[in-house]
Amino acid sequence: MLSVEHLQELFLKYLKKERFHQSPVELYDPVNYILQLGGKRLRPVLLLMGANLFSEKIDHALPAALAIEIFHNFSLVHDDIMDEAPLRRGQPTVHIKYGQNAGILSGDVMLILTYQYLNQLQDPSQLPAILKIFNRLAVEVCEGQQYDMNFETQESVEIAGYLKMIELKTSVLIAGGLKMGALIGGAGEKDANELYEFGRNIGIAFQLQDDILDTFGDPEKFGKKVGGDIAQNKKTFLLLSSMEQAKGQDRANLMAALSQTTDPTKKIQAVTNIYRKLKVKEQATELMDDYLQKAFSHLDKVKVEPSRKKLLRNLANQLMMREI
Repeated sequence: MLSVEHLQELFLKYLKKERFHQSPVELYDPVNYILQLGGKRLRPVLLLMGANLFSEKIDHALPAALAIEIFHNFSLVHDDIMDEAPLRRGQPTVHIKYGQNAGILSGDVMLILTYQYLNQLQDPSQLPAILKIFNRLAVEVCEGQQYDMNFETQESVEIAGYLKMIELKTSVLIAGGLKMGALIGGAGEKDANELYEFGRNIGIAFQLQDDILDTFGDPEKFGKKVGGDIAQNKKTFLLLSSMEQAKGQDRANLMAALSQTTDPTKKIQAVTNIYRKLKVKEQATELMDDYLQKAFSHLDKVKVEPSRKKLLRNLANQLMMREI
């Protein structure tokens, strides 16, 4: 098994080679811009790791890895437009830098480019299965985004609905990438499905951890200012759990804090205090750990040598060790 660092290096080398120099530049410059903004490259690396579990040759999985990364960034470009976000990875978002119309159109072409790269599979007989997985996850990512937008205006959101939303918006792309990589590497359907479930559960655990870090993380280690979710009244697990549990004066204090619009710092502190009193951080951590253990139970069922699965297990643990 190749190391995560080696796989990242291989992917970045391939990405650099595949820069888009076509005309009109107004269409392709935004594509190159978003793809060069960095990020963890988690999704393409996981796809390559899925392939490497079953094959020593992973070059043939690089086009699919790039397809997953292009699709992920396509979704970010359009999400940023919908959210009116000014920054992405510390830099101006595509629609701020190039204009909203360019953001919409360059996002559209990225979706088409995704299919062009998937179509580069060395074994054409694998294409129907790979496209079936990708088409499903692509629709589900859009469904997850719509649920997320719905939640902004819904007064009542159940925790089960929230968990389904993060599964669709975040987890299925990780899970689908792992399954696609496994099939490209020669895995059977059962092993590929176990890897899918591994990725699905890891994705949910990762998002729950993100919820926790946004309120309780060290901003120096987390990489952004804490309390953003509270300031925006974002319906995270922490808020939904608090709204389910808070009674009497606690509920009155929570609702009063959420309606606060003049002093974000005071609002964040007030809501955080209620979170601490209700112990929702501990509840979120317990649920996160449950999903992590479910993920590992599926990884254990993949029929390859345990030593070959060690890197995936270690990467999952590293992802869950961000500072809280």
